[in-house]
Amino acid sequence: MKILVISDIHGNTENIEKLADRFAAADFVLFAGDFARFNHPETGKPALEALLNRHESVFAVLGNCDEPAFLEEIEKADISVEGSMVFHDGLVIAGSGGGSKFTGETPFERTEEELLKDYSIVKESLPQIADENGTVNNLILIMHNPPKETDCDMIPGGVHVGSALLRDFIEKTQPVLTVTGHIHESAGMSKIGSTLVMNPGALMEGKYGWVELKEDGGKWSVASAELCQL
Repeated sequence: MKILVISDIHGNTENIEKLADRFAAADFVLFAGDFARFNHPETGKPALEALLNRHESVFAVLGNCDEPAFLEEIEKADISVEGSMVFHDGLVIAGSGGGSKFTGETPFERTEEELLKDYSIVKESLPQIADENGTVNNLILIMHNPPKETDCDMIPGGVHVGSALLRDFIEKTQPVLTVTGHIHESAGMSKIGSTLVMNPGALMEGKYGWVELKEDGGKWSVASAELCQL
């Protein structure tokens, strides 16, 4: 299963077009939020349309630079997994949108509790979808805000600014893959238990990720993962 992992488009549709070959090779696309450029919400819709034109299977959440009302647009496009859970080719995909409260200058900043609440549907469904150890081996999480204490949430000065509650949720559920974004300067990959956490970096800067999953006897694992640059 080949997955194109992107985040933080910020209105840069040119870089979407430059990834045409990767879109064509991917089985599906995971987008971790920020369609729009900071203080320019009008750039969100063209970015959404460019994504929809490139692949028929996109799963996405909003970022902190997206207006909360833009959720209606991605729901109408049938690509939203924010606060919901989608089944796709044997995988379960769920998402949490927006960023944690920081400057208050972006339109979609939320408390840690609000970020975690988007995964309530996963917690409620665990008895049905988890294995005997309480993990969901076929689960993929998308979260714009990264989990705390990884290579994906560090700002200059070596300060980790991710969410402790989201990290705790990953530790408990052990999804096969968690995709995040938000912190442009912290493109990277880390492991939380058996979970691969990837921040592909900002597509507006030409950064993206590529992940291949394999399934063996009903169990999913990461066959390969790489951070890429246009």
